[in-house]
Amino acid sequence: MTTAKKMTAWRDLRPRVLSAMVMVVVAGACIGLGGMAYILMVLLAMGGMAAEASQLFRQPVRSWRGSLYVLWAVCAGLSAACGHWSYFILFCVSACVFGAPLCAVMCVIIMAGTALLWLRQESFWPVLFVVAVVVASDTSAYMAGRLIGGPKLAPRISPGKTRSGAAGGLVGAVLMGGGIAYLSGLGGASQALLWGGVLGLSAQLGDLAESALKRALGVKDSGTLLPGHGGLLDRFDGLVVAAPIAAAVSLAVPPLVPFWTVGLHDLVHVLGAAVPG
Repeated sequence: MTTAKKMTAWRDLRPRVLSAMVMVVVAGACIGLGGMAYILMVLLAMGGMAAEASQLFRQPVRSWRGSLYVLWAVCAGLSAACGHWSYFILFCVSACVFGAPLCAVMCVIIMAGTALLWLRQESFWPVLFVVAVVVASDTSAYMAGRLIGGPKLAPRISPGKTRSGAAGGLVGAVLMGGGIAYLSGLGGASQALLWGGVLGLSAQLGDLAESALKRALGVKDSGTLLPGHGGLLDRFDGLVVAAPIAAAVSLAVPPLVPFWTVGLHDLVHVLGAAVPG
């Protein structure tokens, strides 16, 4: 790789790191405090992602449809924050009034927001686990892809992603999962390695899905709010997939027991019991 190409590959590192540091401080404080601080952060994120999606599909936020779309996401989050967990299905289904594409994005936003609120009910550790794993996956993939390079992962969808980056992201997610479980003192370190990998892989799939959506719409970023990252949808594309998976897995454990302690046999048993017949 030539010097010019190396400089190009790393040109967005500084703004990316600086904005990431701000996000880590703000999100870390809100996750740690919980309560209204955390709820407000999730609601703002849901509204912000809805605003970006509305813009992507040429529904200006200042129009009545765009404003209603943003309000829809916020109201769904408020409903979950008030303990009406099952209402997210109603909000998702009724979002069809916005058309299929916007309805699909709204469903993703609502499920992610509901999942994040659900995971923070008793302790900050489940949310920290999910967020840390997704960040580790993204950061490790970025660093491995820039340092190692090699064959592209999905050139038609996202030309910048490499197979080495995907492998590095998976390793980073696995290690972070085990590390968070160890620091928590809640046990399940061996299972946490597995769930770290599962959530890391799901985060990468979410990233690719969002890249495919942007390519289909002919845009580079979903927004410009976060320097070096783009918009909220760009930054949280992995989290919106990983969080609902973690929330679903948490249904297999009693209250106060972290979801990452679930073994595959436990999960199969729960799923089997949930299937009629």
